[in-house]
Amino acid sequence: MLPLADTTTNLRRSVYLLVGAVAVFVMAAKIVGAENVFEPSRYAPPTESSFGADRPDKPTRKWLDVRPEPSPFFSSNDKSRWATIRALVDDGTYVVGRRDDHNSPTPPFRDTGIIFENDYQSLDKVMNPDTGEFYSSKPPLLSTVLAGEYWVLKRAFGWGIVRDKWLVVGAILLTVNVLPFALYLYLLANLIERCGTTDFGRLFAFTLGAVGTFLLTFGATLNNHNPAAYCALFAVYPLLRNGSSNTESPGELAVSGFFAGLTACLDLPAAALTAALFAPLAWVRPGRTLLFFLPPLLIPIAGQFACNYAALGKLLPAYSDFGGPWYDYPGSHWKKWELVKAGQFVPGIDFNQERTGVYAFHLLLGHHGWFSLTPAFLLSLVGAVGLMKSAGRHVLNVLGRAVGSAERVFTPALVGPLTLAVSAVVFVFYLTRTQSYNYGGNTSGPRWLFWLIPLWVLCAAPAADRIGRWRAGRVLAAFLLGMSVLSVFYPAWNPWRSPWIQQLCERAGWMSYEVPPNK
Repeated sequence: MLPLADTTTNLRRSVYLLVGAVAVFVMAAKIVGAENVFEPSRYAPPTESSFGADRPDKPTRKWLDVRPEPSPFFSSNDKSRWATIRALVDDGTYVVGRRDDHNSPTPPFRDTGIIFENDYQSLDKVMNPDTGEFYSSKPPLLSTVLAGEYWVLKRAFGWGIVRDKWLVVGAILLTVNVLPFALYLYLLANLIERCGTTDFGRLFAFTLGAVGTFLLTFGATLNNHNPAAYCALFAVYPLLRNGSSNTESPGELAVSGFFAGLTACLDLPAAALTAALFAPLAWVRPGRTLLFFLPPLLIPIAGQFACNYAALGKLLPAYSDFGGPWYDYPGSHWKKWELVKAGQFVPGIDFNQERTGVYAFHLLLGHHGWFSLTPAFLLSLVGAVGLMKSAGRHVLNVLGRAVGSAERVFTPALVGPLTLAVSAVVFVFYLTRTQSYNYGGNTSGPRWLFWLIPLWVLCAAPAADRIGRWRAGRVLAAFLLGMSVLSVFYPAWNPWRSPWIQQLCERAGWMSYEVPPNK
């Protein structure tokens, strides 16, 4: 008979396997069954006497005149990336459209190309003012890599993204979203074993990571946030794992450095995590860090610059010109800022002019709230603060370079300070650097923060360890987890929809982004 400790360990591993399998195959099912659905509730009723015509959030969209073709593409965001992938392989260029009369200041414009086809119409595009050529406004590194996969699929099986879009899209999403998600959960379970101390705390944290975050919601669509979250975990894992050596090996530093750089390339604010990993390592072990951590870190960054230059003829991404001529061409969606400021256009969520305090509230506790949509992260906050106390001595050792050659720079206790510090930097970044507080457009969660998810999941384990001592605490934790799962599965057809909290507020007449705030 196995000792009790081994028995519980094996039981936890079995639960990790079963829950992880459920999460992975739910994501796969969402991909193979993906189809853009047109919900009648999002369109104006045909007559004023129709049911719901007098509701406070009466929609203003007009129902389609003809039946749309079935499509696995969901929003401007993913369509913009798919357009680049198609253009690279099928046309050998990053150009996704052209304006023949690009010097004309007034419509109608003669716009042609992939980005103007029904399947690919997107607001996320920029135009070279000198040539009238359109490009995706999304950083091209991810699209370039996935274009390589499409090229292989086309050469190996003869699949074309126009004729065989369901096969091409499904295969690529399974590769970029599902397979890394399976590895992510495996590594997450290993770290949770180190961060937690009780069966309840560990199982709570893993279940949260598997089915209680928006990574599962967005797995059915092409986006940069899922890969960024995976890479964030891949970056911290080599530094936190219980390795065969007591100090960081060259291989562990190299893997961590590469994924730290890739995370920043996929989601620019994740440069905060890159810096938070690099700085302590360089401070304590400068030689090894510069030799083994830094060069791999620079590889994806160099790739990002190279793709930017190949696509746009400049090193910086398109969004570095936000507010400039590449964005503010005649007819551009983003040129509507001028109409909003003149009071001639209903702002909507893309152009809302909320005060910073209001935006901060909604990003934390409101309709797009980090804690209101994923209330299980309240336990993560408690856990992160608790880890601050236990990490205090090691932090002082790091600052004083008193970490021995047989001791790792990063320990599980440092997850708390790391999470709080990096999260604070990111929140401040969006409160001070975002021109419009638009929450990432029409999206079911605070997608700009998704790459932080693995850090917050790890912090949930020690808090659940404590609260799990009492029956009432376990019930509370289960309720918080259940409400998080509700937010994850609420956008059943399309992740690019408003969160349930926003829809509830609009239905009740408490707020609406469809009408000017002074009306």
